[in-house]
Amino acid sequence: QVQLVESGGGLVQAGGSLRLSCVGSGCTFSFSAMGWFRQAPGKEREFVAAISWSGSSTYYEDSVKGRFTISRDNAKNTVYLKMNSMKPEDTTDYYCAAGRAVVAVQALYNYWGQGTQVTVSS
Repeated sequence: QVQLVESGGGLVQAGGSLRLSCVGSGCTFSFSAMGWFRQAPGKEREFVAAISWSGSSTYYEDSVKGRFTISRDNAKNTVYLKMNSMKPEDTTDYYCAAGRAVVAVQALYNYWGQGTQVTVSS
């Protein structure tokens, strides 16, 4: 069993930066691929980024490539999403998830956090 808690959301101006954190508990955290997803009200949840259990492999959705960076610290059971050059369209709730592979497929993620809200003002 893995439990995930996100933090770091908030209000930022366009062009600014935020770093989201996701702390996991449970003995399988270090062996799980981790992903970040986002979901705006009334829209489908979409993939943002993923990272392998070792941190050696990452995968990004095209619209965040070059702006967002996913990383992890297994000693702290934490995965991060650093968001730079933020845009108003990045405004939404962000969720971390633990899964079996570095993929964008939500069905392959077994555990989900409750989400943290990010608002980017123009």
